[in-house]
Amino acid sequence: MTAEEIVQNPERLSGELRLRILGLYHKAHAGHIGCSLSCIDLMIAVLFLNKHDDDTFILSKGHAAAALYACLNELGEISDAELDTFYQDGTTLPAHPAPRQYKGIPFATGSLGHGLPIATGIAHAAKVSGDGSYSYVLLSDGETNEGTTWEAAHYAIQNRLDNLIMIIDKNGLQGFGSTQDVLGETASVAKWEAIGFETVSANGHDIPALHEAIQELKTHKNGLPKVIIADTVKGKGVSYMENRLEWHYLPMNQDQYTQATTEVKDRYFNELTNA
Repeated sequence: MTAEEIVQNPERLSGELRLRILGLYHKAHAGHIGCSLSCIDLMIAVLFLNKHDDDTFILSKGHAAAALYACLNELGEISDAELDTFYQDGTTLPAHPAPRQYKGIPFATGSLGHGLPIATGIAHAAKVSGDGSYSYVLLSDGETNEGTTWEAAHYAIQNRLDNLIMIIDKNGLQGFGSTQDVLGETASVAKWEAIGFETVSANGHDIPALHEAIQELKTHKNGLPKVIIADTVKGKGVSYMENRLEWHYLPMNQDQYTQATTEVKDRYFNELTNA
């Protein structure tokens, strides 16, 4: 699909990649499904609509690896045969991204709190070299509890890294509870504005709106690093997974997989038919 086609009919690609993600997790009988479904639309907005060849994208919430693999497969970087080895012995596509031969996976991630420091360093290097590239990084809202995240944020502010674009997948849940209950609200517009980021709040499942927000932020050469705080739904697209903490961990059985794929097809493809 072209960028124009994606913007005009975002449900099609969103639905196709959701089905691909579900298929990967079902075959591997693995967890981390809900977090992949919450961030796939954010990845579409960056990887398909905004990232250029010289730019870098870091998936800091590496447990959502299947979403990244599905995108890179659609973009032609990961073959169907390679994708089929997900989570298997000897695979180049493990449960968390590992930097092997893929340009789209420049660093190993998944130990939370590492992605923003890496992306900040890349953004600073691009500033020094003057190559005009952007550094994108996708974080979970739980990662905003991490001290390394805040250290990197202050570094980005101090060094005026307006080529750093951070997206926070704010689905309200982390490993053992709601983000509000664990350490309080650390992914708020007020906090990130207060320390010096240019901050935008967005619907994390509205791909055209996310695209527009990124495009607008890229025009602001004001010395301020950027953050889009994207409100999302964990398990988006599958009713029994939505906003449920257990789907951070659980694998699907056959009946659950059948229900999940049926619901995604009904939600994302019937809407197109009826539009």
